[in-house]
Amino acid sequence: MKKIRVGVLMGGRSIEREVSFNSGRTVCDHLDISCYDIIPIFQSISGQLYLLPWRFLHRGKIADFEQKLKSDASSLSWDALKSLVDFVYICTHGQYAEDGVLQGTLTLLQIPYLGSKIYASAICMDKIVQKDVMRMHNIAVPKDIIVSPAMINTWNTEQIVSALEQQSIAFPCVVKPYKEGSSLGVTVVKKISDLYTAVQNASWVNGCKQQSVLIEEKINGMEFSCITLMDYKNNCLMPLPPTEIVPETGTDFFDYEQKYMPGRAHKYTPARVLPDLLLRIQETCTKVMQALDMCTISRIDGFVSTDNRIVIVDPNTLSGMAPSSFLFREAAEIGMSHTDVINHLIATELYENKLFSSFFMHNKQKTKGSRMIRKRIAVLFGGRSNEKEISLESGRNILYKLSPETYEAIPLFLNTDLNIYHISQSLLVRNTTIEIASHVTEDMRVSWDDLSSIADFIFIGLHGGEGENGTIQGMIEMLGLPYNGSAVLTSSLCMNKYNTNQLLASKGFVVPDSCLIEKQSWAEKREEYIAYIEETIAYPLIIKPHDDGCSVMVQKAQTQEQLIQAITLLFDNNKEYALVESCITGIELTVGVIGNETIQVLPPSRAVITADILSMQEKFLPGAGENQTPAPLPQQSIMFVQDIIGRVYQAVGCKGYARIDCFYQSAEQSPTQQERLVIIEINTLPALTPATCLFHQAAEVGIKPMELINTIIELGFAEHADVSSEQSTVIVSADYIQSSR
Repeated sequence: MKKIRVGVLMGGRSIEREVSFNSGRTVCDHLDISCYDIIPIFQSISGQLYLLPWRFLHRGKIADFEQKLKSDASSLSWDALKSLVDFVYICTHGQYAEDGVLQGTLTLLQIPYLGSKIYASAICMDKIVQKDVMRMHNIAVPKDIIVSPAMINTWNTEQIVSALEQQSIAFPCVVKPYKEGSSLGVTVVKKISDLYTAVQNASWVNGCKQQSVLIEEKINGMEFSCITLMDYKNNCLMPLPPTEIVPETGTDFFDYEQKYMPGRAHKYTPARVLPDLLLRIQETCTKVMQALDMCTISRIDGFVSTDNRIVIVDPNTLSGMAPSSFLFREAAEIGMSHTDVINHLIATELYENKLFSSFFMHNKQKTKGSRMIRKRIAVLFGGRSNEKEISLESGRNILYKLSPETYEAIPLFLNTDLNIYHISQSLLVRNTTIEIASHVTEDMRVSWDDLSSIADFIFIGLHGGEGENGTIQGMIEMLGLPYNGSAVLTSSLCMNKYNTNQLLASKGFVVPDSCLIEKQSWAEKREEYIAYIEETIAYPLIIKPHDDGCSVMVQKAQTQEQLIQAITLLFDNNKEYALVESCITGIELTVGVIGNETIQVLPPSRAVITADILSMQEKFLPGAGENQTPAPLPQQSIMFVQDIIGRVYQAVGCKGYARIDCFYQSAEQSPTQQERLVIIEINTLPALTPATCLFHQAAEVGIKPMELINTIIELGFAEHADVSSEQSTVIVSADYIQSSR
């Protein structure tokens, strides 16, 4: 029977397009393909629509593929959209997406779409009008004054201060643009002298057109966000358990980075308040939704003030839909999975549009008769390394991408005491490992010995520390269970960057000149170490832990003073060793490899960085940094890179998959006057977060994320089932074999 064609619209013309891209990717990952055909649609900043190639969907940022849209993607007109889709799932945010413009466009084209219609969308995007409407319905909102572009351009401090005093607005106060979201352009201003700069920045935050600005009173109290869904079956609104938001210590508000960087801020769902107050929040959010004529879904942000008022600061007609967003987090509290929520939202719109037909329900029925025995895949994530928050993102993503037809997914959380807990969907979507750890109970505890009885395969989603240095691998080997990735020796070797580079150098590979410094030796022989480093390695230098990843504590030193500071920082953070390396110039690359004996080297990605060192933000924050895949190198140079990477992978005994970081130097850049590749680091359990490089490198050769996860599992089964080895082959492209041996 014909499936519903769902166009997932992402990107857009607003400054929230990176957040939108994350939302769109999540929806595509979780749409029920038994009911729907998924059609990813990307809107560029200019407004042009494109059918987004699947290989672009799992890029980290829009900048990673935007320049290739004209050549690699099919452009699409609005008029042609109706013949392509039956329904538009709106994942765009901000202006031209939530302000009635898109809603008017789709209404004219007679295409059903997600969320509030034209009137409600237009009101809710305009913070000035929305507050007027809420006041009319006796809903508490912050006091404010409105500063128009004309007032900003003829700034009069006395006039502004007088207006604030008339409204009894004191410092600190909140400055925000009147038509933006995601905390973009928002500033907490603590003194009069900073007010003009904050207002000016807010008015030009989108960089295109100056807009009015609100100066609001700062509400003190508990911040919350509450999702409300339409229950179409019972014709009533269904507020979900609200989330309490606790911004990080030392920050003034819940800003963009805290919203979207893994592990930032604290969020508690349900909010830690008494049941009667929880109910009041939900009732108020329902009232807001009705007052503003919103439908299907809303996300209402507000505060419970210190005098126990519920004050609404931002009603949203749509919610961000990243994997751990408020929507999925709160829905999990009532037992709804990501797919359940997405199905519910589409079904609500189809019902409202009188398109909810029997075939929709028919497609939801599980096929009876053929019962396939599914493999039990336990995904282990968390841990106690500096990378535990990235591990949570990876673990979640692995679980979401396990085919439900083939596998039974078992989420296992490893706490900082290295105890395992079988957690629920509700805990899985929590914001941080700290939050999960605070909610696990003894009845969730799983002993290491129990793993053999509950799982057929352990998928290690850990990064760094015991998860990647052979410790966990040793235990799983002892239990006789298959698992993903490299075995004990390779894991322990590659976790030690110094030992790895020494081995690679002995095999003829190029690595940075380096020196490993032990903490006690540094205290006793600091001058000798400095003299040796300056004589044999020379500035600039890279200083980093020898056993950590994700750019943790990586620093660059141009002087002796900076060198001492960098080493001291490592030792002050309980590191026993500091690795000092020569700073390599060239094109920074990261290259994925898949395979056991027969391996496939994926197309390399170039990391484009803004500072000396690739930061955590550039790796994981929406819109930060850029990865170019394939790297902008001649084909002959790409093959040169892939050949060396394949041989490095085999030289250290990697299995399953890995990601190898390196620098490519052309003959002009190389001190040897010959093209060369300098190996920096081997990651035996690279991140598998939704936008990791590994996914978009695999997509370049036609491997979708779910297929990649499946391949990793199959390779794990093969390696640990003691399958007889095949002849080793390095594959450098889909149709080119570089070497066999």
